[in-house]
Amino acid sequence: MKLLNLLRRKARASFAELADLASSTESEVAEKIQGWEKDGTILGYHAVTNPETIGDTAVSAFIEVRVTPERGGGFDRLAMRIARFDQVVSCYLASGGYDLMVVVEGRDLRDVARFVSEKLSSLDGVLSTATHFRLKTYKENGFLFEAEPETDRLAVTP
Repeated sequence: MKLLNLLRRKARASFAELADLASSTESEVAEKIQGWEKDGTILGYHAVTNPETIGDTAVSAFIEVRVTPERGGGFDRLAMRIARFDQVVSCYLASGGYDLMVVVEGRDLRDVARFVSEKLSSLDGVLSTATHFRLKTYKENGFLFEAEPETDRLAVTP
């Protein structure tokens, strides 16, 4: 688990660096990672980017979805159908007042609205949706988007 946790934070680290941090050898690290990639433990790698610095104007929305569970399939079949849409970035089964939390991206507000009204809400089994738009990101996948403001003041200690 230590190596997996290191990969979540430092996926670009060399096998040598990971081996040093995990108190292991390069060959053991390489073997474990290749095994995890092969058995589906590691599904992929991605970069966490700051949309403001790269000029990304895409719109992200978090959509709460209430559904009717299917006999013999529960939520899984409908959740997988929703997850396959290109606009869907993430799809989770959740507790609380709704069943699924769906994260979508679109070019603009209308694009997301069109997805919700024409594709998501029209699926058999979808009872209701509530859409919340992302306004600003402070932290994503463990990475802070803004550093703490620097101050010239000294800390006061008793």
